[in-house]
Amino acid sequence: MMKRCILFLIFLPLLIAAKKETPEAYIRINQLGYLPSGVKVAVWGSLSPASLQSFQLIDSASGKAVFTAPAGKAFGSYGPFAQSYRLDFSAFSKPGIYYLKAGNTLSPVFRIGKDVYKGAADFCLRYLRQQRCGFNPFLKDSCHTFDGYTLYGPMPDSTRIDATGGWHDASDYLQYSTTSANTVYHLLAAYRDFPRVFADQHNASGLPGSNRTADVLDEARWGLDWLLRMHPQSGWLFNQVADDRDHRGMRIPALDSFYGRGFERPVYFCSGKPQVQGVKYKKMNKSTGVASTAGKFSSAFALGYSILQNEDPAYAEKLKTKAGTAYALGVQQPGVQQTASVLSPYIYAEDNWTDDMELAAARLFAITKNKRYLAEGMRYAAGETVTPWLGADTANHYQWYPFINIGHYEMARLAESAAKKKLLDYYKTGIEKVWQKAKGNAFYRGVPFIWCSNNLTAAFAIQCYWYQSLSGKNDYAALAQANVDWLFGCNPWGTAMVYGLPQHGDTPVDPHSAFTHLKNYPVDGGLVDGPVYGSIYNSLIGIRLAEPDEYAAFQSSLVVYHDDYGDYSTNEPTMDGTASLIYLLALKENEGVKKK
Repeated sequence: MMKRCILFLIFLPLLIAAKKETPEAYIRINQLGYLPSGVKVAVWGSLSPASLQSFQLIDSASGKAVFTAPAGKAFGSYGPFAQSYRLDFSAFSKPGIYYLKAGNTLSPVFRIGKDVYKGAADFCLRYLRQQRCGFNPFLKDSCHTFDGYTLYGPMPDSTRIDATGGWHDASDYLQYSTTSANTVYHLLAAYRDFPRVFADQHNASGLPGSNRTADVLDEARWGLDWLLRMHPQSGWLFNQVADDRDHRGMRIPALDSFYGRGFERPVYFCSGKPQVQGVKYKKMNKSTGVASTAGKFSSAFALGYSILQNEDPAYAEKLKTKAGTAYALGVQQPGVQQTASVLSPYIYAEDNWTDDMELAAARLFAITKNKRYLAEGMRYAAGETVTPWLGADTANHYQWYPFINIGHYEMARLAESAAKKKLLDYYKTGIEKVWQKAKGNAFYRGVPFIWCSNNLTAAFAIQCYWYQSLSGKNDYAALAQANVDWLFGCNPWGTAMVYGLPQHGDTPVDPHSAFTHLKNYPVDGGLVDGPVYGSIYNSLIGIRLAEPDEYAAFQSSLVVYHDDYGDYSTNEPTMDGTASLIYLLALKENEGVKKK
C-alpha cells in the first residue's frame, strides 16, 4: 500500500496535467480487429472544425508506415464531432499488429488477422448461462423454483403450473416467451449455420465439463425446455413470468416475495385480449391475438426438431408436435400478444405478427415438405415486406420484433426462384432505407437511437449479411461491417458495447446489473442496450448517474451513452440482444475460418 501511495504522489502532477488536456481529435476503431480480406475502416473525428488530408497505417513493432492513403471525403459533423472522416485501409491485408496515424492523432493498437473473432461467440454464451433461471450455473444455486400461478387464462386465476427454467430477460428477473423464443432461434440457427466455431466446454447444466454437445446447443435446449413448459398442451400458451413489480430493487436472483403469493410469481396466459399496462396509468395493452407469440414458439420448436431429430428422436418428436399446435393457435388467433405491466407503463409493445407466422411456416415446410406451409408463408411475407423500423427515426419499445424479418431469410432458402427474388427485394428495400440515412455520416449510422439500439444494430448487420449470402452481391458490405465495428468501439465514445469483449479493450464496467453492482461479479459477454437519443434519455423516469461521466466530452444532443449503473436505458445487458450478437459473431468468425 505504501509503495502505491508513493508512486501516486510522484505521478500526481503528470496526472493533473493530463486531465487538463483533452485531445481535439480521435480515431475510433473496431477493437476486436479486422479480417485480412474484409472491409477495414476507422473513423477520425475532431471536436473542433478541422480538415484531414491523409492517414497512415503503422506497424506497431517497427514504427514504420506500411500503408498510406488519402483521408477522402469530409463527412462533416456528427454527434460530438465537428468534423469526421472514414479512414479506409481495406486494400491492406497483411496480418499483424498496427495502429493508425492521422495528423497528430494516433489510434489504439489493433490486429489484422483471420482469427480476430475467434471465440467471441462462445464468450458471449457466458452471459446466457449467467441468466439461467431455475438452476443457475454461475451462482451454483437455484432460484424461482415455485413458479408460478396463472393469470388471464381459461383456467381459474392462480392455478398452479410449472414454469421453472429459462432465462432472465435482462438485469431484472422477468421472463418473456417472445424474447426467449427469439433467443432460442438465434442460438439454433448459429449452430446450424456455423457449427465449427462453437466449443464444448460445459455440460447441459452449464457447469464446466464436456458432454459431446456444443455449448451453444446446450444453451438452446435449456430455452427449448422452458418453452415446452410455457406451451404445456394444445390451446394453452403463456406469454410471460413475473411483471414489473420485480423492479422494486436490485438483488441477486432469489425467491421473490412481493407478488402477493409468497414465493410464486404470476404466469400470464396468451389470452389474445388486452391486459394490464400500469394500474395507476389506467391503461390496458393493445393485444389483439396470439400469433406474434405462437409463431415464435412454432419456429423455435421446428428448428429444434431439425437439429435434434437424430441426436434425440423422442425429444425432437415432441418439438415437432408442439410446433404444429403453436402454429395452429397463431392461425386461429391472428394478431399481437403484448406484455403486461403493473407499476409502470413500459411494456414490450409488439405491433407485428405476420413475420413470426412467416418464419414458422418456413420451418414447418422445411420439416414436413407440405407445400401448404410454403404458400401460407409467402402470404404472411406479403403482410410485412419491410420491417417497419428500417429507415424510420423512432419506434416504440420492441414495437417491431424481432428487429429483422427472419422469415424472409428462411423462406428464401427454400423458395423457388421467383419467390426468392421477391423476398430478396424485400430485404434490399429495407437495407436501402437505412443506407440512405447512413451514407451521410462517417459512422454509416442509419439505425435509430431508440431503446436497445445495439440489438437493432446487430440484427440489421445480420440482415445485410443474409442478403449478401442469398444474392451473391456485396453492395452493402461496408454498411454491414460499419454496424459490427460500431458495437466494438467505432462509435463516438470509442467503447465496445459488450462486457469484457475484447478482454483488454474499452468495454462496459458499470452496467445496470445487480451482479456487478452488488457483488462485483462480471457479466461477461452481455451486450448492453446501447445509445439513445438525448431526447429519450432526458424523458425517462428514475435515471440518475451514480458516478461522474467519463464520456462527457462525447455526449451530444443527438445521442448519449453512459457506462453507469444508474442508466438503465443505455447500459443494461439483454438476453435476446446478446443471442443476436452470438449469431453475428459466429458468422464473422466463420468468415475468417472459411478463407484460410
